[in-house]
Amino acid sequence: MKAIKFFAFFILLLCLKTIALAEEPQIVGRAAAVINVYSGKFVYFKNADQKMYPASTTKIMTTLIALEKGNLSDRVYIDKEACYVEGSAIWLNPGEQLSLEDLLYSIMLNSANDSAIAVAKYIGGDVATFVQEMNDKARKLGAKNTHFVNPNGLPNDDHYTTAYDLALIAREAMLNPKFREIVATKTKVIDRDPKYLRLLINHNKLLWRYEGANGIKTGYTIKARQCLVASAERNGDEFIAVILGSEGRNVYDDAKKLLDYAFNNFKTVKLISKGQEFGKVEVAGGKEPVKLIAAEDLYDTVKRGQEPQFDYQKEVVKLQAPVKAGQKVGKIVVKEKEKVVGEVNLVAFNSVEPTLTYSKRKLIYPGILFLAGLLLTFQFIKRYGRIKPKY
Repeated sequence: MKAIKFFAFFILLLCLKTIALAEEPQIVGRAAAVINVYSGKFVYFKNADQKMYPASTTKIMTTLIALEKGNLSDRVYIDKEACYVEGSAIWLNPGEQLSLEDLLYSIMLNSANDSAIAVAKYIGGDVATFVQEMNDKARKLGAKNTHFVNPNGLPNDDHYTTAYDLALIAREAMLNPKFREIVATKTKVIDRDPKYLRLLINHNKLLWRYEGANGIKTGYTIKARQCLVASAERNGDEFIAVILGSEGRNVYDDAKKLLDYAFNNFKTVKLISKGQEFGKVEVAGGKEPVKLIAAEDLYDTVKRGQEPQFDYQKEVVKLQAPVKAGQKVGKIVVKEKEKVVGEVNLVAFNSVEPTLTYSKRKLIYPGILFLAGLLLTFQFIKRYGRIKPKY
């Protein structure tokens, strides 16, 4: 019996050692990064801050902005500028009209450069204005080493990103439900004249070849080489792998290695749920206490085999009636070994109206002060207003 226990203990130690010593994968791509979609934490880097050409992975940002600012049912008029763009296309024709939704599918599935120009002009008024919106969005997301010149990723020396930045952009896009739907689609027939290309087939072969694959975009130019932003979801974990500057089919092997590494060595931990209650606090002059709830979810990414202990610290501002439901009233800060993991705003679950006494007091006190002021003014005039000036 003791021998069996010893053997089991030995196997456990061996497993833990294997987890601890898991080596990072070797890939062909010149730059790469892997990010957890839920927590936003990175679990892998390779030359992640090196400026690289993104090729058609640019279209992730193009589609994200269009989804945020456009109406999917809108009909987009196609002009000549959109029709005569080099590279991959669905061969748009001048005067043709397609829905914004169908154009976005063609951008993300068939990597249509012509559709990207049409969408940019429709959303921004012109390509230059739309590209500025792309750059503004990149700055907002923390993608500081990214600069776009066009909406489709065609080669330009001033059009660049990094694996780190592109991971941030891709994560933001994958938090958009419609974007997720589009990039997970393998094939789609768009509403278009039958004499034109209607069947779209997703260029991302990982959707057919990797368990849990659900996005997102391929890219290639001679300068950029093979690029791929790949995402997959398994058992409550979701990761995005960004590979830039790979070669040929190696880009898919790179993606598989990186995603396997992420799934095998890391897991997602939900620290706070949206709507989770964090007690009640009194409200000065209020009829009742206010219940505190979390405004959003909070996740962390930890190594498998580890069970870190988290410390939750509640910070609440002094509240005075009235308080409205949904009003920010503080925050929860989560730490692990004194290191801040993340924080979430606390909001009021219920509205709190002032008590009748408190309401009257708020009305009476200003009235008393006003009357006192009038009385003092009257006394001043009465006393000094009669003094005759001396000549």
